[in-house]
Amino acid sequence: MNIRDLPGVGDKIAEKLEEAGYTDVMAIAVTPVYKLVEDTGVGEATAKKIIQAARSSLKMGFMSGTELLERRKEIGYITTGSKELDRLLGGRGVETQAITEAFGEFGSGKTQLGLQLSVNVQLPEEEGGLEGYAVWIDTENTFRPRRIAMMAKAVGLDPEEALSRIRVARAFSSDHQILLAEKIPELIEREGIPVKLVVVDSLTGLFRAEYIGRGTLADRQQKLNAHLHTLQRIADRFNLAVFVTNQVMARPDIFFGDPTKAVGGHVLAHAATYRVYLRKGREDKRIARLVDSPCLPEGEVVFRITDDGIRD
Repeated sequence: MNIRDLPGVGDKIAEKLEEAGYTDVMAIAVTPVYKLVEDTGVGEATAKKIIQAARSSLKMGFMSGTELLERRKEIGYITTGSKELDRLLGGRGVETQAITEAFGEFGSGKTQLGLQLSVNVQLPEEEGGLEGYAVWIDTENTFRPRRIAMMAKAVGLDPEEALSRIRVARAFSSDHQILLAEKIPELIEREGIPVKLVVVDSLTGLFRAEYIGRGTLADRQQKLNAHLHTLQRIADRFNLAVFVTNQVMARPDIFFGDPTKAVGGHVLAHAATYRVYLRKGREDKRIARLVDSPCLPEGEVVFRITDDGIRD
């Protein structure tokens, strides 16, 4: 169904919607009213009517468990490069239509895992990929083309071609980070790039730097929550995987056990579909612990970071 076929959408409103990046009915249906008003300048009543019409046309109501099971067959998976780590995440790696969060101290392997996924997403499906492109939102200046070339060569991909299939953008503020995420649908729809993975490294770094003190905590969490929901909508709409890295903080009130805690609070904890805690082991070994999942038990595995990338 074309957006111009929706009740209440004339030529002028259709032009406003298309200019703002709303080129299909699904894009309108999954957008909050306030967001549509901000992006297009239409009135709130008009926005509500358009969104309701879009949702009705797509039959976005209840469905049976059997229907949902059939729909979940569309989900794709990206291998991490380690069979043990894939097993921890359900057997086949990072899944689409979900946000996977990796948190841990510096040097625990978060960025390395993101780089490996950016390479592996380009592999054929039978080799654990989705034959797609990756988008990397870089907030800490961590993306390294040379490392991508090493990983690509190790899995049999041409290094230059692998790099050309990754779109990288450096974010300099939290607002810029949010804007970059909102521009991802344009890459897919207007430029025709088959994006199957979005990496944000790191998700909370800029928010943490800009919102200092308890007085700004509420504003920070509200913006972070909206950003996470934007990423989830993109994952659902385009059937792609979202992988985010997260910083940690030390809790001085913990005298026994691990004092490390992920930044982002309950907002991030609820938004992430899978949460993986990474920590250093001996030499090149890393320990991954699945701490939250809607369908998998907690578990722990060991993997390695080698010159070739993530391995068992």
